[in-house]
Amino acid sequence: MKVLKFGGSSVASSENINKVINIVKESSYKNNIAVVVSALGGITDLLLEAGKLACNGDENYIKSLKTIEDRHLQVVRELIPVNNQSGVLGQIKKMLNKLENTLEGVFLINELSNKTSDKIVSFGELFSSYIIAEAMKNNSLDAELKNSQELIVTNENFSNAAVLFEKTSKNIADFFKQNSHKIVVLPGFVAKTENGEVSTLGRGGSDYTAAIIAAATNASILEIWTDVSGMYTANPNFVSEAFPIKNISYQEAMELSHFGAKVLYPPTIQPVLKKEIPICIKNTFDAKAEGTLITKVSSNTNPIKGISHIENMALITLEGSGMIGIPGISKRLFEALSLEKISVSLITQASSEHSICFAISNNDAEKAKTAIDTEFSYEIEQHKIEPLIVEKNNAIIALVGDNMKSHQGISGKMFSTLGKNNVNIRAIAQGASEKNISAVIAHKDIKKALNTLHSEFFENQTKQLNLFVVGVGNVGGKLLDQIKQQQTYLLKNLRLQVRVIALTNSKKMVFNEDGIDLDNWKPQLEKGEKLNMDLFHEKVTDLNYRNSIFVDNTANENVSKLYADYLKESVAVVTCNKIACSSNYTNYLNLKQLAREYNAPFLFETNVGAGLPIIDTLKNLIASGDKVSKIQAVLSGSLNFVFNNFNEENSFYNVVEQAGIQGYTEPDPRIDLSGVDVMRKILILARESGTRLELDDIKNDSFLPKASLDAVTVPEFLETLKTETAHFNNIYQKAAANNCRLKFVAEFDNGTAKVGLKEIASDHPFYNLDGSDNIVLFFTERYPVQPLIIKGAGAGADVTASGLFADIIRIGNN
Repeated sequence: MKVLKFGGSSVASSENINKVINIVKESSYKNNIAVVVSALGGITDLLLEAGKLACNGDENYIKSLKTIEDRHLQVVRELIPVNNQSGVLGQIKKMLNKLENTLEGVFLINELSNKTSDKIVSFGELFSSYIIAEAMKNNSLDAELKNSQELIVTNENFSNAAVLFEKTSKNIADFFKQNSHKIVVLPGFVAKTENGEVSTLGRGGSDYTAAIIAAATNASILEIWTDVSGMYTANPNFVSEAFPIKNISYQEAMELSHFGAKVLYPPTIQPVLKKEIPICIKNTFDAKAEGTLITKVSSNTNPIKGISHIENMALITLEGSGMIGIPGISKRLFEALSLEKISVSLITQASSEHSICFAISNNDAEKAKTAIDTEFSYEIEQHKIEPLIVEKNNAIIALVGDNMKSHQGISGKMFSTLGKNNVNIRAIAQGASEKNISAVIAHKDIKKALNTLHSEFFENQTKQLNLFVVGVGNVGGKLLDQIKQQQTYLLKNLRLQVRVIALTNSKKMVFNEDGIDLDNWKPQLEKGEKLNMDLFHEKVTDLNYRNSIFVDNTANENVSKLYADYLKESVAVVTCNKIACSSNYTNYLNLKQLAREYNAPFLFETNVGAGLPIIDTLKNLIASGDKVSKIQAVLSGSLNFVFNNFNEENSFYNVVEQAGIQGYTEPDPRIDLSGVDVMRKILILARESGTRLELDDIKNDSFLPKASLDAVTVPEFLETLKTETAHFNNIYQKAAANNCRLKFVAEFDNGTAKVGLKEIASDHPFYNLDGSDNIVLFFTERYPVQPLIIKGAGAGADVTASGLFADIIRIGNN
């Protein structure tokens, strides 16, 4: 015989019930079938609500009752042919009258005991089992209804009654021996006491009912039909990459179900475990899916079978010097909790016996504090024990697997993986059997923790990077093009999955939690909401994705001021915006410190030399013990482009205009032509060399005339480039007469820095620097005479974007 149990989602509507009937029909060809059903989806909650409203004297319980009535009558009319409906509708209405009378009694006396509550909620399964049995008969199935209350006997612990197995097993065995029908439909969850009072087996008790029947009849298999295709490696609502576990042991299934895997009610396994009856978790809505088979021994080779969690937990700590070496403290503590019927999910104790830490439901926290503070009131008054510490809004996350004990390093791998993603661990518990490794974390970190661990233990080490991109102009647009072009390559060769979660321009922002389609990001952004950088930060923080990267493609000072906020949330920052690293030295150091403290990379390679590896090379020199004595550099691709193209035939104004069109200068060309941009770059290199320097410490020998320096607006400034033509021509002619070329040079020498336009002779490395190229000469202890030279394209949207992209990939490979 087979036992099939169908949950509330499987019988939530007539359409779903027809799926159930087809599954039962298919199974009954070769087997006798016991079909255990839950209440229609949502009905148990409605019944509880009706009881609570009636108890509170609220006449709205009648509306809840009407909703319950309408749901069931509608299902009958949709399932049963019109000619056969009257008898079924009549029976349902008789049952509804009994329910109404019970609720009316609660309303009149304003009292709702557990005993009466059991009677009310039992109607859900009684309704559904009757309707489903009648529907099967009308589909020509040899089906019969049997009320589980006539078979399952419990004690009088109403709302969560304990089964009296000896009597129950005999009742079930005797009934099925005499049964002549191919299919027997039974309500789950419900039972009766020895005195005939209605009792229930607790929420999820329909699974338990099915297991009790399977054990008593020595069934060949127990099938739990639900709305997912088995027990998953993690909750698929949190982890998109989670997948069904093909085979799992009873012990592993119990651990997972205890720690939040809701497809299986934890007590379900106990009745079938002794008789080694396999359990199969199947999907009503995908009947051909393999599902999960639960047996005595798992055949899966992975020592980790699943990652599970419990939400909304409170971490409770009892501590004090008066606990050390005193027998009976633990007994008194947990006895106080037991008397309040508070379930403890995790316990850990310091070896010094100075503290005991445990986790319970948030809902029980205040009750626990009152009970324990009362129990230890004398010790608290004597300052031997501190008042109970209660910390809410936590969660428990657990790795589960029978074979973890035979694999070294799993605990270390788990905790290091969480640590790298800045998931703080508050408490740890691991039994000697090593079937479960549990940790308490902040509730807000659940999704990040689950995805991080799932990636580490179950996925092909593909690392997902989640980008939040600010600025989609020249550089930002090129970056998105490069990411789109390289997505397949990165996934295949570097095992990096790069997703752009959010985009902004100067007016709009758009978020897509599953990743923005880079084929049509522009229309998506146009339809986005109004840009609000505070709200943008709030959304990034709320999503709390692992490997989050804030990418700043702007030259905006206000955006640069947000870096610290992101780093504190363990969000990496990649930027081509030079303002932060060239701001006051204290802020620069603070950002570097935050990056270390929160394990959030802060990368700004493109601050100097666009895509050239200038900063990275400098960092490697310093890290390897070398010391920089002098730096000489042409660091402005914009200015190099300008002075390489400026001559007697091409006016200074025309060259600057051309540089702007080609994207070599900032929108405000004064930033480039004034030398401020180069000052920022040499400042960053000096700081990365280990020198404390401020922007005001750098000498700037400007080549601009006073009229240009005094210009208030960009148009006014550009106009001076025309009116001061003689000034610029004179600079050019003087250099040409000396057979020199003009280069805007940055120098750092023994702690001091300066920038300015210089005439470069033909024998100097800078002389043949063409186009918009940059060049840097590092003179160090290892390179005292012949400097280390880095040379190449130092401006332009493409190379800047590629530098940003390289920093993003660097984070992914870390």
